[in-house]
Amino acid sequence: MRAARREDVGAIVALLADDDLGASREVVSDPPAPGYLEAFEAIAANPRTLLAVAEDAGGGVVGTLELTFIPGLSNQGAELALVSAVRVSSGLRGQGLGETMMAWAMDEARRRGCQQMELLTHLSRVAAQRFYERLGFVKSHAGMRRRL
Repeated sequence: MRAARREDVGAIVALLADDDLGASREVVSDPPAPGYLEAFEAIAANPRTLLAVAEDAGGGVVGTLELTFIPGLSNQGAELALVSAVRVSSGLRGQGLGETMMAWAMDEARRRGCQQMELLTHLSRVAAQRFYERLGFVKSHAGMRRRL
């Protein structure tokens, strides 16, 4: 695991598009669309956000996740780590990479002083929800969204 670099953006977008939900909302192109590159620059410039990738032995990007570190008054001022956009290459799913990535993310959150971690996963990703439950995450909130 390492922090993502600008040259990883195309591979990250391809991972995000590598399932039914992502295929309907992401656009894979070479070079990546300007919006992805602008978003990467904003993420990279924000010390409270970490976009990370998992590399295989040959240096290829095979997984990604994003961590956002959120200060708050709730829970006696506890810092919260929010993990989102977790993806593992479809050819490697079920081989332990996701578990390794999430362990790394939890260690990073602890290192930065976070007291808890929350995650976002789409309701349609039932297998992902089972995976997170195996890692000790519990369904504790009802998320809501509104397009602006």
